Amino acid sequence: MSKESHIVIVGSTMIDMVAYTKRVPAAGETIFGESFVTGFGGKGANQAVMAKRFGGSVSMVNTLGDDVFGDSVLKNFQEQGVDTTYIARTAGASGVAPIWVEEDGTNRIIVIPGANNAMTPDQAQSALEGLKSYQIVIGQLEIPQAVTAQAFKTAHQHGAITILNPAPFAKISPELLAESDWVIPNETEFAGMHPQGLEPTSDEIILELAATLKTRFAVTLGEKGAALTTLDGRVIRVSAPKVTAIDSTGAGDAFVGSFGYALSIGLPEEQALALGCACASDSVTRLGTQSSYPTPTQAAAILATIA
Repeated sequence: MSKESHIVIVGSTMIDMVAYTKRVPAAGETIFGESFVTGFGGKGANQAVMAKRFGGSVSMVNTLGDDVFGDSVLKNFQEQGVDTTYIARTAGASGVAPIWVEEDGTNRIIVIPGANNAMTPDQAQSALEGLKSYQIVIGQLEIPQAVTAQAFKTAHQHGAITILNPAPFAKISPELLAESDWVIPNETEFAGMHPQGLEPTSDEIILELAATLKTRFAVTLGEKGAALTTLDGRVIRVSAPKVTAIDSTGAGDAFVGSFGYALSIGLPEEQALALGCACASDSVTRLGTQSSYPTPTQAAAILATIA
């Protein structure tokens, strides 16, 4: 198992604006909520912070606006120990994400990308060529797909493994899919990728879509755990620890960041799947997004139970 870890996240940053409520109002209805908080989010940022909680090196490639939100996001990365060398700034607003969380922990999210949409393929290529000795490059669908496709192409030229988290779900370009070694969808995103809209309810369905798309899957299944496809045509499943969920926001990103870290240090794929499930399950027991992730000490303890 390798001791060195360097993960590059090419993706989004957001300021999360989270309202906690017993229920979401109907159209035209006004209700009283329970509480409101702001925090740091964006799928790319979340995955970077989660991966960094295990140690090693994590670099973020992104574009922020020239507003106070951008200043805050940059400061947060620096405080978290995430490398910000390849974060650019542009005129305009940074990304924001209004989030509604109901009493049972389920959430609804509206993503407003802002400066994330100013990212370019050249920016990604320059960053991936400038960075050295990385094992994993992770992307999502909150930035233009052409940017992630170029990042993955450059990553492959440097011998890295690429991981695509297809969220928020959109049709994935053939160019991006062809450069994705791993695809990590949840059940809804998997169904969106399936030609018949089937959810991952059986090994056969998962294997069929993996073969059709010529990629490997690590599918997150909520409280049921996760499943991955092996090179020899099998599905490995891992159960999620039993917990009481109070806020599921950011749990999928906790899985992706943990899974990527595990692969970067050479853990077997089944252990990477188990680490992702453990960290995602742990995160839903606390409120918030990045604020719900295990501390470095807690992350090390979780890792010790897996590896």
